[in-house]
Amino acid sequence: MSNVAPEGYNSWLASLKQRIQSAQQRATLSVNRELVLLYWHIGRDILERQQAQGWGAKVIDQLARDLTAAFPDMKGFSRRNLMYMRSFAEEWPDSEFVQQVVAQLPWGQNLLLLTKLKTREEREWYAAKAIEHGWSRNVMWHHISTALHLRSGNAVTNFEQRLPSPDSELAQQTLKDPYLFDFLGVSNEALERDIEGAMVRHVTKLLMELGEGFAFAGRQVHVEVADENFYIDLLFYNYRLHRFLVVELKGGSFKPEHAGQLNFYVTLVDEHLKNEDDKPTIGLLLCKQQHRIVAEYALRGMTQPIGIAEYKLELPEDLARYLPSIEQIEAELQGDEMGDEDADEGKPE
Repeated sequence: MSNVAPEGYNSWLASLKQRIQSAQQRATLSVNRELVLLYWHIGRDILERQQAQGWGAKVIDQLARDLTAAFPDMKGFSRRNLMYMRSFAEEWPDSEFVQQVVAQLPWGQNLLLLTKLKTREEREWYAAKAIEHGWSRNVMWHHISTALHLRSGNAVTNFEQRLPSPDSELAQQTLKDPYLFDFLGVSNEALERDIEGAMVRHVTKLLMELGEGFAFAGRQVHVEVADENFYIDLLFYNYRLHRFLVVELKGGSFKPEHAGQLNFYVTLVDEHLKNEDDKPTIGLLLCKQQHRIVAEYALRGMTQPIGIAEYKLELPEDLARYLPSIEQIEAELQGDEMGDEDADEGKPE
C-alpha cells in the first residue's frame, strides 16, 4: 500500500482523534461522578445508622476491613477515607446539590474543599470556580491557600460606568485586591524595574496569580505617537474576555496622576494594538498602597475602564497566619499531607 494518505484523510483522522479524546474525557468524568456519588451514599448510610442505631466509631473500623476484603482492587475503603465519606455526606445533605455540583469534581478536590475550608459558603464558592475554570487539584489548592475568595473582584474600578453589562461584571471579577507577588523573591524595598523584571522571570506564576485566561503579550511595549516614544510596563491579553490588559506598576503609594497616565496608555493600545475583533482594552494600576476613596475619586474623571489594586511582595500578616509554609504547600502539591492514597482512592489498581 502507498504511504501517501488519500485526499481528506488527514482532516478525517484529526476529527476522529478529537472525537476519541472527547469520549475519553466524558468517560473519565462519568467514572469520577459515579465514584463521588458512591462515596456520598456510603457516608450518608454511616451517618444514618450511627444516628438511628447508636453505632460508635468502631463500626467504621469493621466496615473498612470488610469492604477492603470484599474489593481488594479498590483503594477507597480505608478507615480514614470512610471518615471522609461520613463528613462529606454531613456537609452536603442535599442529594440533588451533590449530583449537580460537587459530583462534577474528583474526590481529591472534594477532600480539599472538606478539609481546607471552614464554611459551606467558601466550599460552594471554590467548587463553582473549579467547575467553571476546570481547575486541577493543585490549582485549587493554590487558590485556597492564597484566599482567592477574599480578593477576587475586590479592586477599585470604574468598569460599571465604562463597560456595558455583563462585560463590566466579568471584568470586575477578573481583577483582585491585593495581588500576592511573594513568589517573586524580591524585598519590599525593590525598585519598580526589579519587580517588573522578576515578574517576567516568573511569568508562569504571575499568570496564575492574574487569573484565568491571561497570556503575556510583552514588557516595555513600545508605542510611537507624533514622534514621541511611549513604553507600557506590562501588556497581557485575556482570551476569555477578548481584550488587552495594560498593567502599570508603581513602587510607592497611589497618586491620582497615575490614573491619568494609565488612561493614556489604554487609549494607545486601543488605537494602535487592538484588532477589530478585540473588545476595549482595560487597565490595571498596581501600587504598594492605595486609599480606596482617593482611588474612587481619581477614576471618576477617567474615560477608559481602569482598575486600581495593591500588590504585596510579602504575605500580609492577617493572611500569612492562616497559610501553610512553602514546605507544606510543596508537600500538599505532591499529595503527601492529604495522602495520594485518599486522593486517588476508588481507582482500580
